[in-house]
Amino acid sequence: MTAPPRVGVGSAFGSCGELLQGITAEHDRDFLVTLPIARGAVAVFEPDPHRHTVTVAPAHKTKSGILARALLARSTVLHGGVLTLLGDLPEGKGLASSTADLVATARAVADAEDREIGAGEIETELRRIEPSDGVMYPGAVAFYHREVRLLAMLGALPPLTIVTGDEGGHVDTVAFNRRKPAFTAAAKREYSALLAELTVAVARRDVRAIGAVATRSAELSTVLRSRPHLDATISAARELGAAGVVVAHSGTTTGILLDETDPALPAKIVAAHRVCAGFATTVTVHRTWRPTPPDWTTPPRRAAEVVIR
Repeated sequence: MTAPPRVGVGSAFGSCGELLQGITAEHDRDFLVTLPIARGAVAVFEPDPHRHTVTVAPAHKTKSGILARALLARSTVLHGGVLTLLGDLPEGKGLASSTADLVATARAVADAEDREIGAGEIETELRRIEPSDGVMYPGAVAFYHREVRLLAMLGALPPLTIVTGDEGGHVDTVAFNRRKPAFTAAAKREYSALLAELTVAVARRDVRAIGAVATRSAELSTVLRSRPHLDATISAARELGAAGVVVAHSGTTTGILLDETDPALPAKIVAAHRVCAGFATTVTVHRTWRPTPPDWTTPPRRAAEVVIR
């Protein structure tokens, strides 16, 4: 008796905006640093040996359909089936929903083939589709999002709570990344310095230093996208003793970073919620993703090993 086709399942976490996004001083390469959160996407692929097409649900997840068909075209065991995408990441808000869908899809199709798919192979597949975040790698990573290539693995973040406000509307990430803003040489040097600072801060699990870099990146982001509420939000975050402020550089959210080891955390969450409600249509509380074995398939590179190219 022939065994029934294996149903494949894959998942990926989202990123609450970016801790840092800019351009390197050398070679002008655009990069971002992810802020992994405990929300994401799940994909389920149900193979059908009698079909040579892929049906995607919801139907508007067309990019995931493109990826699934590309993977199946090279598969020796699968031909068609039904791809279902689930998850709790809103679209067009800067939470890496599109990349999370694609990474989950790649993992689901590979799981249906009874194989593992590495982050490098996922990178190659996504490079053909759109600019992407680095959520195919565990922990926070520095990532060349336009090139869809890893810059460096920074490691697991300390436990953080992020109270985010959504200013409303949507941002088309692909259209946003078609723009190539002109940065001054001084700005490029600052971005490279911030990346070096952040790499050390993550390695040391220094919440204050992480928050300081995120806040500065948020301030610099206004050159690309106006955020009239940002200055007031940063001032309010400092008053309540938050670690810093983070933004979705190509999205509609602004978040207040809080240290989960702070004894006053519950009160600060309430205060941060009040601040975000002043400019946002909705307010959401996120928490950083916590890696556990076997998620760490590759040891994070030490801070001294990160080379900015």
